[in-house]
Amino acid sequence: MEKRPKVLTDRYEVGRLLGQGHFAKVYFGRSVHTNQSVAIKVIDKEKVMRTGSSNQIERELNQIKREISAMSVAKHPNIVELYEVMATKTKIYLVLEYCKGGELFDKIAKGKLTEDVAWKYFHQLINAVDFCHSRGVYHRDIKPENLLLDDNDNLKVADFGLSALADCKRRDGLLHTSCGTRAYVCPEIIDHRGYDGTKSDIWSCGIVLFVLLAGYLPFHDTNIMEMFRKIVKAKFKCPNWFSIEAKRLLFKMLDPNQETRITISKIKESSWFRKGLHLRQKAMVKQASEASFLEAGGQLASLNAFDIIAWLPVFDLARFFGDVCNKQESSFLSKKPAGEIISKLEEVAKRLKLKIRKQGAGGLFRLERAKEGRKGILSMNAEIFQVAETFHLVQVKKCSGDRMEYHKVVEEGLRPALAEIVWVWQGDKEKYE
Repeated sequence: MEKRPKVLTDRYEVGRLLGQGHFAKVYFGRSVHTNQSVAIKVIDKEKVMRTGSSNQIERELNQIKREISAMSVAKHPNIVELYEVMATKTKIYLVLEYCKGGELFDKIAKGKLTEDVAWKYFHQLINAVDFCHSRGVYHRDIKPENLLLDDNDNLKVADFGLSALADCKRRDGLLHTSCGTRAYVCPEIIDHRGYDGTKSDIWSCGIVLFVLLAGYLPFHDTNIMEMFRKIVKAKFKCPNWFSIEAKRLLFKMLDPNQETRITISKIKESSWFRKGLHLRQKAMVKQASEASFLEAGGQLASLNAFDIIAWLPVFDLARFFGDVCNKQESSFLSKKPAGEIISKLEEVAKRLKLKIRKQGAGGLFRLERAKEGRKGILSMNAEIFQVAETFHLVQVKKCSGDRMEYHKVVEEGLRPALAEIVWVWQGDKEKYE
């Protein structure tokens, strides 16, 4: 039995074995400092080095690098989070989010799910996969065994060991490495043709949806070659308990022609996908409105001298910690009265198709997109602070949603639209030089 360290680099206690693959084992762990539960994936570099030829070793090492790169850029509520990476001469350690609920496969093994429950998991899966694709990441091994559940029964996409990045494409713009799990792999991979990473993942998501609703695979045969023939022809039959909308979506996802296979944007527009979306959005808005917000007792909050000094560009420390796309708040100074600023915010929100609601008794407003984005609904707080009688600071801060969508709304929407009431945006140096 392999001897395992009880404490990893004085930071993590290593516990029971959760699972293992060809080159890696996954253990339960706990942070020594915060007591947070984690999963620790231990990759054995010596085993990798014994795989055979130098070309094979290079491929395996490159794949490990891609897995780490993919998880580093794919930060999403429905994707297992990579906390940190450590390495020794013989091992690579990936410290990951621990999902207490285990594999979705275990839940399906007990029988088919109700359509409402299947919709919830599928909805979260599509949002996660869509986000991966937006960051140039293709999973290539989507199946219930690689879909985990957290404490709150939310789905988390895991195991990016076979993932590909955009730079893996050849000159034809396609991927060519055959990989995946037989029952979930798309026809073009079976036929050893170049394939679109997005369409390959969509096919696998279609298989997952079928399994969620039926409790068994759409293409199954004891003879592997016969099963492959069924996959290539997309020869499957939906059970009679499937709704018409679910059947229609499945036949579009399991289209054997990748050129005509449905896209994720069209999946999101399908009647079955949108089935529970309206109710979910209403619940999210209600939850947001019930959350605690700052109130200013019927008047605008005021800023002291230290707040103003910290706001000035010369004291802005954010520039040392990443580019502007990583910022999740923006602010500007205005010489206009509060009433005029509020009127302009309401006018601009309407023009940009943002819902705007007053929060509490002070100068706090919630701006929200009606349409769900890659990380759920984008929402922002806009708060007005009084510096002097007719001198105000307005702070816009992201509350939920994708930071890149937030950045686009601020830079391409709010900044130009609010120009007539803005004296200077934070970070603009012209007014001080």
